[in-house]
Amino acid sequence: MSEEKYKILLVDDEVDILEFISYNLEKEGFKVYTAQNGAEAIKVAEKKVPHLIILDVMMPEMDGIAACEELRKIPALQSCIIAFLTARGEDYSQIAGFEAGADDYITKPIRPKVLVSRVKALLKRTGGSSTAAAAPVENTNTLAIGDLVIDKERYLIKMNGEEMILPRKEFELLSLLVSKPGKVFTREEIYYSVWGDNVVVGDRTIDVHIRKLREKIGNDHIKTLKGIGYKFVE
Repeated sequence: MSEEKYKILLVDDEVDILEFISYNLEKEGFKVYTAQNGAEAIKVAEKKVPHLIILDVMMPEMDGIAACEELRKIPALQSCIIAFLTARGEDYSQIAGFEAGADDYITKPIRPKVLVSRVKALLKRTGGSSTAAAAPVENTNTLAIGDLVIDKERYLIKMNGEEMILPRKEFELLSLLVSKPGKVFTREEIYYSVWGDNVVVGDRTIDVHIRKLREKIGNDHIKTLKGIGYKFVE
């Protein structure tokens, strides 16, 4: 798989950081686009439909959290990977990022080789496809259970007839749980299936995504088994 077919959007208000990261990614063969604030990032993303967006958190006009929330509302970007690149490594900012729909978190400063490695690991989540992010690599079938219908082709769900578009990781987590109703998925199984074994995420990442899903489909369907994991019930 040639890296030159992958499109990456970098968003940061510091020009030197954009130039530094762009240089190292372009050297590896990636196609790189840049933006200096969240509002500009949304315009570029809608036009270019990147496979990966790397967002700074603190930016003028529109910060990374707000931009991520808006990006996740765009159907063509539902399978796009979004990662935050920031010097802020506190838990609260990471949780805010995941709640906004981010897939991962990268703390700067970061060595070029490590950054490239993380980018390649993130892009593996696209299923090895270099086609535009608007075409997720999923089965085209739907999965129905009770009042819930999961449309894997369009990355949306229907709950009691109401359509909802979920952020990518929320969708993948719900699809995993619904794939085997009643089965208890351990936290380790969820990490591996949804985030992959080559990506490190925070301890509260699953909890945040579960909470967001419960807000959307109700509290009765996803049960917690303390110290073990989660299961889906009708």
